[in-house]
Amino acid sequence: MRYIILLFCLSSNMLLYGQEISGTVFEKENNIPVEYVNIGVVGKNIGTVSDQSGKFTLQISSEYYNDTLRFSCIGYQSYSIKVSDIMNQNDVKVNLEKWLYELSEVVVRPKNIKQKTLGITTRNKMVVACADSIYGGEVGVVMKNKKNAFLKEVNINIASCSYDTVFYRVNIYKAHENMQFENILTNPVYFNLLKEDVKDKITVDLRHLNLVIEGDFLVTLEVVKNLGPGKLCFPASLTHKSYRRATSQGSWFTIVAGISLSVLVDIEK
Repeated sequence: MRYIILLFCLSSNMLLYGQEISGTVFEKENNIPVEYVNIGVVGKNIGTVSDQSGKFTLQISSEYYNDTLRFSCIGYQSYSIKVSDIMNQNDVKVNLEKWLYELSEVVVRPKNIKQKTLGITTRNKMVVACADSIYGGEVGVVMKNKKNAFLKEVNINIASCSYDTVFYRVNIYKAHENMQFENILTNPVYFNLLKEDVKDKITVDLRHLNLVIEGDFLVTLEVVKNLGPGKLCFPASLTHKSYRRATSQGSWFTIVAGISLSVLVDIEK
């Protein structure tokens, strides 16, 4: 018997009443549109993602007028505004400033390292978890890690794919207490494949990013583009769990079904 578990819920992003907010997100320095910006009410399951032209549309109910709307994107400083302060604006223009990253001192010491796979690697399709295409929705797995690990590649096992094209963003978060996660990427990571190229496994190379992380970290797949009708499904394990948030800026929670997502690392012995 095959169990189908829906991880992204279509109803989480829909409001029957409220006002529509629409506009464009720009890079402040040169006034060019910023694509795939996470936009949402902080801590609520209400959000979206800007398109390739920086444009966005979001329905917000009046019950959230006193909440905070946040715009965030890898490589830029986040911008927050009270919902009530933006509701009456027509064709909202949001400017994001580039984030200047300070490079920490690197001390090179000889180390004994070994290659290791972290995460979930099941290929058993008796349990399958599927993802719908909700903008800003994320699902992923926490990688248990104690020592410094150099991230080499993300591997995603696939059960089935009915999209014509698969386009996702890969996010990597440092795990803190109480399900608080901090994105460690300084540049966005995407994968874009035609249906015929989606085989049993998708591999995303991370070596060029030179990512080293100590402690547990969360790796997720995020919907940032309209994929059309279809689903992407993964083998899953009922002895593990996935971490999910329904929309941009929403709260994280867990699901008792870990999708088959793993990371190949070089780690200290």
